[in-house]
Amino acid sequence: MGITLILKVRICLKPLKPFFHQGSLAFFTLSPSLCKSSQLPLSARFLCTRDTKPNPGGRQTAKSNSGRTEGWGGVKNSTIRCREEELWDGAVNGKGKSSTLWQRPSFPKSVFAAGTAKRTAEMLKRKQHVREPEGRTARGAAKVIPPNRPLAAAEWRKLKESLGNPQRFDIQMMCALFTHGPDLDIAKSLLTFVAMETGTLSYELLLRYLTLCVSNGHNSEVFDVYDIMRGSFHSLDTGASSLFIKSFSRTARWREAVSILHDVKKVFTPSPRNYGHIITAAMLNGDTTTAWALYDELIEKGLSPHQETWDALFKGVGKTNKTEAEGMSQSEHQERLQGILLYMRNNQIYPQHSLASSIKTWFESLTGQTWTGSWTSATPKGRIVFSVCVCVCVCVCRYCGSELESVQLTAEEYQQLKDRVMADLIQGRDVFNKTTPEELERFKAFVKRKPAFDVVVDGLNVANANKDKSRQSETLLAVVSELVGQGLTVLVLGRKHMLRPSRSWERHNMNLIQQKAHCFFTDNISEDDPFLLYATLYSGNHCRFVSRDLMRDHKACLPDGATRRLFFKWQRGHQLVVDGYAAAGRRVRFQSILSYDTIVQTSADSWHVPFDDTEDRSTYEVPQRWLCLTTKH
Repeated sequence: MGITLILKVRICLKPLKPFFHQGSLAFFTLSPSLCKSSQLPLSARFLCTRDTKPNPGGRQTAKSNSGRTEGWGGVKNSTIRCREEELWDGAVNGKGKSSTLWQRPSFPKSVFAAGTAKRTAEMLKRKQHVREPEGRTARGAAKVIPPNRPLAAAEWRKLKESLGNPQRFDIQMMCALFTHGPDLDIAKSLLTFVAMETGTLSYELLLRYLTLCVSNGHNSEVFDVYDIMRGSFHSLDTGASSLFIKSFSRTARWREAVSILHDVKKVFTPSPRNYGHIITAAMLNGDTTTAWALYDELIEKGLSPHQETWDALFKGVGKTNKTEAEGMSQSEHQERLQGILLYMRNNQIYPQHSLASSIKTWFESLTGQTWTGSWTSATPKGRIVFSVCVCVCVCVCRYCGSELESVQLTAEEYQQLKDRVMADLIQGRDVFNKTTPEELERFKAFVKRKPAFDVVVDGLNVANANKDKSRQSETLLAVVSELVGQGLTVLVLGRKHMLRPSRSWERHNMNLIQQKAHCFFTDNISEDDPFLLYATLYSGNHCRFVSRDLMRDHKACLPDGATRRLFFKWQRGHQLVVDGYAAAGRRVRFQSILSYDTIVQTSADSWHVPFDDTEDRSTYEVPQRWLCLTTKH
């Protein structure tokens, strides 16, 4: 496709132009005589149609395999997956590798440390000797295999017949071309065949072709498709608009992407990726005013920028600092970029290693300032004190020695969290799906009668940590004995079935538990978590709880992001998880509670930025590596 093609297609469209503005025409066809005309190249002998019921994300299955000729496509047993939706969100970009930076951690393992969940899953998999089944293929019908060279119309027709003449052969084949990433000429020959076969090209087929062009960086082809689709259809859908924004932003015509973005805003809210592509283009082309204006608009709409967007801002500003482009001084740039770091702090966002490297480079490049960056970790300051069998200590930056902020909540934060949890989780609309009003009031009265607890134990959760069901009561007794032995006031939450003597719940062990600790047993149909949270928060900021449950469902029920982050901070400073297995006569240990808060931190002469140096971190885990930035005044 080129300029000649566009001109000839416009000539073809000209006689039909009046029909495109009647508001009801969704498609048009190409006359057979025009298709056969030798005046147009093969790649230009087509026009476009829009299906009345397009299904861009649809998934079709091809029929069983038959004959195959050299250079042609075929099928293999699998499920067809069309991935242009990933492109719409920019998923074509490669993911960075894990950083090779590693250092022996300063603390025992923590359930919230990055990578813990994956390592635990892999360990359990090895223990259970789980093996992947060999020779299995994905369920579903056959997957189309594209040819390895452009085909003439007759060859495409023969290939289609060999597959049983599927109705969506063109869509399936274009999806296969996208998956296998062959030469673009093969896709063009497919378009030519479809146009000659049907006299029309559907909107969906053009969209698939556009996806292929964008993914392989064929920007000139994208420009041609843009002109055709703009001239042929009244509007563009989300996918097409996003693809055009992505492609235009990579070229000298990036400002046209701004116009496309304005059109998109008339119909729906653009995605952070849409904004990010144009912001990156503006920074690369020295237009910091446009870049920051779009960034502010993105934030005002409540969207969260992608890391690539921040990376472009830090890198782009570094290139424009010397010339103070677009009238923005270095001090203004510095204030805006430090605002990004504060945004990460307030929203508990961790930059990836590549972005952290850009942040480090920018700080060190500031004119007239002496910032130094170093990759580091937290380390204990002075003697480590073990409280409740857990490492508790003040932590400092290993590189500069600055003390890191505590993970413990202030009195104001604690009261705010307590009020929200009591209102939304304990007394919320769905709490009585987990208990009864009478039982909840009975428990509240029980807690008020008792002294403030130091530790609340989820009895059933702790007992179930032992896979040997005959030792559940023994496991719970070992944990309770360890805590009580340290002079702590303990509450054990259980269920009434635990009081019935059985192989799992020995009467002697349960009697000892009730002698050592305060106990409350709920109905068997009730959930323990609301009771556990209530008792822990009611007892005060010093009280901790023992459970392997990470409370993700409860955190999700909180009304806003700020409260959820506060809950997670409280949880990391108060949740105890048994390390390994607990058994009678054996010292019970708990996983470490990190005493510092893992968020971006700053002082007059330093910044400390926790960053992701692994792809194994789950959403409820926090990074263990830090970027330390210090300056000398």
